[in-house]
Amino acid sequence: MTGLIWVIQVVHYPLFARVGAEGYRDYQLAHQSLISFIVGPAMLVEAVATAAILLTRRDTPAFAAAALLAIIWASTAFLQVPMHNALANGFDAQAHARLVDTNWIRTLAWTARGIFALYFLRATA
Repeated sequence: MTGLIWVIQVVHYPLFARVGAEGYRDYQLAHQSLISFIVGPAMLVEAVATAAILLTRRDTPAFAAAALLAIIWASTAFLQVPMHNALANGFDAQAHARLVDTNWIRTLAWTARGIFALYFLRATA
């Protein structure tokens, strides 16, 4: 998810502004549908893995990684999904800017989780 969110943040979301008004609604709906096949299962696997880590580790890194996941899910539900829904009605520069700006929450949280994942891998080796 760390690599995927950086591609979304730096490449994919900024390119939304270049699609053009005429085909934007269809583009946004296709984006929402297609990206769900990648992000949805990955986020569910990540949630299950986090639960497994919490069952086996009761320490600060495990709780911090879980808290980051909660932030990611909350940001997705309360910030990014509403902006995608607004953009599904057609391109809106304000909604687009808010999507890009607020997505930094997930980008930084997933980056930190990537660091924790490396830590957990090293700790079990």
